[in-house]
Amino acid sequence: MITPPANEVSQLLVDWREGDKAAFDKLMGLVHQELRRIARRYMRGERAGHTLESAALVNEAYLRLIDVKRMDWQNRAHFFAVAAQLMRRILVDHARNRNYAKRGGVQQKLSLSEADRFANKPDVDLVALDDALKALAAMNEQLSRIVELRFFGGLTIEEAAEVLGVSHATVERDWSIARAWLRREISR
Repeated sequence: MITPPANEVSQLLVDWREGDKAAFDKLMGLVHQELRRIARRYMRGERAGHTLESAALVNEAYLRLIDVKRMDWQNRAHFFAVAAQLMRRILVDHARNRNYAKRGGVQQKLSLSEADRFANKPDVDLVALDDALKALAAMNEQLSRIVELRFFGGLTIEEAAEVLGVSHATVERDWSIARAWLRREISR
């Protein structure tokens, strides 16, 4: 997979923010493969027979990205972090609707013992994870953002530090704290 140049993506984000609709179309052409990779990563964590496919997840994210108004896009990493967060919201909303329809359906517990790889485990309970992330955000917004960027966005420590405007060491420390907190919270 060829990753588009960061400076080209960043310039297209600036042009799009300034109202150039053609910039959005060109941007989506450049980032489509990366968005599909993120979507496939999410879908690997879903149960077998999930009604959404990665292509549908990307398409829904496109629709939501079009509606993003007045975003002060910082760079390529920021764009992918927002896109990943949108995909997370789509899947969580889908899971909540499915659980509401079942009214008390069986939910899987989520193990965070190996947080760097739990995205690849089947039947991740996104609703439980979302609830835990909301509780974490209420306590410490930065810890929650780091989990979103690392787990959902697939960003490296360096990319997350760049998006948040903090040091590499801060992200490493906070990532460790967030994993431990989520492990304890979800195991309750």
